[in-house]
Amino acid sequence: MDAGGEVYTYDNGFIHAKVVTIDGKVSSVGSANMDMRSFGLNFEGNAFMYDEDIAKQLEDFFEQDIKASTHLNEQYFENQSKWLKFKQKFSRLLSPIL
Repeated sequence: MDAGGEVYTYDNGFIHAKVVTIDGKVSSVGSANMDMRSFGLNFEGNAFMYDEDIAKQLEDFFEQDIKASTHLNEQYFENQSKWLKFKQKFSRLLSPIL
């Protein structure tokens, strides 16, 4: 978020796919997390598409999904309870084995 990105959590269910569009020209859709563990250990993948029409369709889907989402800004994180913050930090201890 410090670099200008925006983060939302989808409120109407669960979306496992990772989707990104770049400059309205390049799109990536898949299930791979963008970290070295996922790339090296997990058998997940993404499709990269170089098509402006597909990028536009995905951006339209983003707009629909954002309407059913909560914007995670600094205030959202500041307002979290100490108990929730503790659980989040504690769960990071397990991340190497997940």
